[in-house]
Amino acid sequence: MGGGLSSPGVDLTIPDGDRLVIQGPTGGGKSTLLQMLGGLDRPTSGEIVLDGTDLAALPEARLTRVRSESIGFVFQSFNLIPTLTAQENVETALVPLGVKPKQRREQAAEALKSVGLGERLAHLPGEMSGGQQQRVAIARALVKQPKVLLADEPTGNLDESMRDEIMDVLERMWEELGLTFVMVTHDSAIAKKAPRVATIRKGRISVKENARA
Repeated sequence: MGGGLSSPGVDLTIPDGDRLVIQGPTGGGKSTLLQMLGGLDRPTSGEIVLDGTDLAALPEARLTRVRSESIGFVFQSFNLIPTLTAQENVETALVPLGVKPKQRREQAAEALKSVGLGERLAHLPGEMSGGQQQRVAIARALVKQPKVLLADEPTGNLDESMRDEIMDVLERMWEELGLTFVMVTHDSAIAKKAPRVATIRKGRISVKENARA
């Protein structure tokens, strides 16, 4: 990420290309931390630095631009637009960047192929399984080629087999694209496979290295 977060009681550095899992008790601030890292929330004090720029200090218009260009988001609830096809849902990430319609369609189709949905371009979310919908959401997050991918409980609505499939996709994308990948999860099986795990407890963050990630 080329930066991190610093405020009273919280100091976290995330190197470029890192894969970090965030864990902690319910209501402990995991999702809030992720949203601050992505510029969706602003801290009451401290800094959130991405590539040398403090996101917390940016005007809203510039912050929106940074999110649009550099940060991809994947959520537990997929957040797909039900009346749009898979391809159209992925295209929505490129509209704020001014990408022309033909190029948007081509890039969206390629992104969907990369997550194994090349045959589902014209399907609506309601015509797909939960795992397929999450793949669409991943393609939407990555189609703009962000530097950072933030995922909030991306497997929380999936059964164990679908969980493993989605994690395989996310880990492959992290490796292939050289992303900085930060994920919130309550699933200890997922956390054990991550190179680093940050735990939030009572407003403090501790980070440990996994010996066999």
